[in-house]
Amino acid sequence: MQKNITKISDTEQEVEIILSTEEFGTEYNQELEEAKRTVQIKGFRKGHVPAGMIKKFVGPAIEASIAEKMATKHFAAIADEEKIKPASRASIENFSFEDDKLTIRLSYEIHPEFELKSFAGYSFTLARYTITDEDVQREINLILKGHGTLVTVDEPASATDTVIGDVTKLNAEGEPEEESTTENHHFNLEYLPEDNPFRKALTGKKAGESVDVATEPRDEETPVQHYRIAVKEIKRMELPELTDDFVKEISGQRFENAVDFTGDVRLQLEQHFTMKAEDELLESISAKLIEENPVPAPKTMIASFANMLVENAKRQMGGNFPKGFDAGQFAEAMGPNAEKHAQWLLISQKIAELNNLSVTDDDIRAFAEKEAEKNPSLSVEQAISTYMSTEFRDYITDSIIKEKVYDIIKSQVTITEEPTPIPVHQA
Repeated sequence: MQKNITKISDTEQEVEIILSTEEFGTEYNQELEEAKRTVQIKGFRKGHVPAGMIKKFVGPAIEASIAEKMATKHFAAIADEEKIKPASRASIENFSFEDDKLTIRLSYEIHPEFELKSFAGYSFTLARYTITDEDVQREINLILKGHGTLVTVDEPASATDTVIGDVTKLNAEGEPEEESTTENHHFNLEYLPEDNPFRKALTGKKAGESVDVATEPRDEETPVQHYRIAVKEIKRMELPELTDDFVKEISGQRFENAVDFTGDVRLQLEQHFTMKAEDELLESISAKLIEENPVPAPKTMIASFANMLVENAKRQMGGNFPKGFDAGQFAEAMGPNAEKHAQWLLISQKIAELNNLSVTDDDIRAFAEKEAEKNPSLSVEQAISTYMSTEFRDYITDSIIKEKVYDIIKSQVTITEEPTPIPVHQA
């Protein structure tokens, strides 16, 4: 066998494989004999069709089959021998049977070779989110709101009320347009931006009053729209009292009293924002390392991450995109993000390789113990059994490697903690 490897780019290569008759003849003759036994041609009994005619009718198919088999057989050996790291399956560009030789040209993508810059001098900030009593109460109020009741009030609308009114579009002279009234429109002021003209105009208004509102144009070509709102009703959310009995009811008897429930709300907030801080730190680290090591990513790898991002978006929309949604355009828009995911994967793999990282059974057991602590319904034995299984082991191994890579990076960079209030809108 002869082989000629050609570099196309940092992530693309081609290999030409040249095989003699002795190297592919046995397989070729086996397929030819099989064709003789099975091919039927009018005028000949099955099994008695001349070899020349067999080659004429099914020869191209046999050649394509042999080329595929030889490519599969020899490319793996070449990759091992040349220490090639394929990032995609090798595909046959062309092949030919000439002069008692089979020549196959394959193209494939590879993991690029690159030198990783030292990151020992990098500095990052870790947000240390502080949970206040006000944050806990805000979270509890959101829970209570899910069990609250909207009641009509005879008071001016506050920024958290719902205003119900008839909305009429006005013309340039400020007069109502015909058949342009929408009755009983609900304005939930709490969920409108603070600078929204409807929120600003309706806050402080009472039932029976009316107010004119002018929209703010998005650009110079968009005209200002004028509306008149006749306020008919102000509704306010009435929250239930956080009593011990109420806590027992909404928690399914998990908590006996409001004190324990409040403590758990605080704990959940702390855990959530601790994870958020770690995620933000990792995002900063990955962005910095990608910036300093702009490694070219294979197209196949980028496409895989783009598909993953599309599928994640689809799941968030209930399993399917809305009618008319252009999934292809969305995937294209995800391209830059997918490329960064691919670059970070390559950088992570390089760090793992340079540090000889591996995962042992003891690592998986330790991982299972941590996961069992987070999930009271999962015993350590169940977690270990699941994570050691063939179905989950590769995924868990990848997760543990990622943690080890992260730990190596954190041990070599400077991380400064910064007290940070939690974002109100996420409380």
